[in-house]
Amino acid sequence: MNSLPLPRKLPAPPGTPPIKTQKRSATILPNFVGLKFQVHNGKIYQDVVITEEMVGRKLGEFVA
Repeated sequence: MNSLPLPRKLPAPPGTPPIKTQKRSATILPNFVGLKFQVHNGKIYQDVVITEEMVGRKLGEFVA
């Protein structure tokens, strides 16, 4: 089973690499706010920085 690792509730320290995932269907949780993800769009990985307005939506909604 492939699963998305759950980020910590603490803010990520500076220089932390983004979380790389192909799980576009993953729901954005409140503890993801402020973290940087690289989401695969079928061709390349695109950077997505999570904001409070994104909570409850899917990661795939923010990559083209």
